Amino acid sequence: MTLKQFLTLACLSLIIFNCKNKVSNDTIAIEKEWINLFNGENLDGWTPKFYKEDTGVNYLNTFRVSNGVIQVNYDDYTSFDERYGHLFYNALFSSYHLKFKYQFTNQWMEDAPHFTYRNSGIMFHTQDPKTILKNQNWPISVEYQILAEANKNEPRPTGNMCSPGTDIVIDNKISDSHCVRSSSKTYKWDEWVHGELIVYKDSLVQHFVNGNKVLEYSKPQIGGDILIRDFDSAIKIDGKLLKEGYIGLQAEGQGINFKDLKIKVLD
Repeated sequence: MTLKQFLTLACLSLIIFNCKNKVSNDTIAIEKEWINLFNGENLDGWTPKFYKEDTGVNYLNTFRVSNGVIQVNYDDYTSFDERYGHLFYNALFSSYHLKFKYQFTNQWMEDAPHFTYRNSGIMFHTQDPKTILKNQNWPISVEYQILAEANKNEPRPTGNMCSPGTDIVIDNKISDSHCVRSSSKTYKWDEWVHGELIVYKDSLVQHFVNGNKVLEYSKPQIGGDILIRDFDSAIKIDGKLLKEGYIGLQAEGQGINFKDLKIKVLD
């Protein structure tokens, strides 16, 4: 090998090495954009709010951590008593990509409303949990509704939208339905399902189930009185577009597990 050939080979090796390093560093940077919302060990960074309780009270230890998952667990209950609960992450988000996995358990409080069976949700663009009044039954929010099969061979899609104290625009008009069905298939109650939510402030919202887009709508805003009662009228300003809010896990009488909760903030 001549000196010229050696130098050429050395230069090419250096270029390849630098390119590999750049790809590796970029990959690391991309991975670092994801923020883990749950540390897998405890509920640090989360705040519960239950109907009939002050903000911060984890009624009968409903929200708990076991084996690296956040559980909605009713072991300590004798009756449900309308104790609708939500567990809020202590940060405000505006535009973001949220990922999570969920799995229902075979635990359901039979005195809870029938529609809560194998039913839960991720609340987003919610009001500050500190502004939810003690006797307010539900947060003003938009919901990524989670469902599983209730009756064999009966379609029951997941990744739907529900709107407690809010409205959304779909097909260029405000939806007249409290809940809008997605195009997802029906899943068994004990399956781990991968959910995703992409939100761009008060413009576009997209729901995903196991990697497939199943629903899209726009202009989330405060409106309507469905489900909501005993709220602070100074907070509920109908027609106000929701550009940001908190994220909450739902507890409404049905046991469920959540894990791998992470978020990427978008421009």
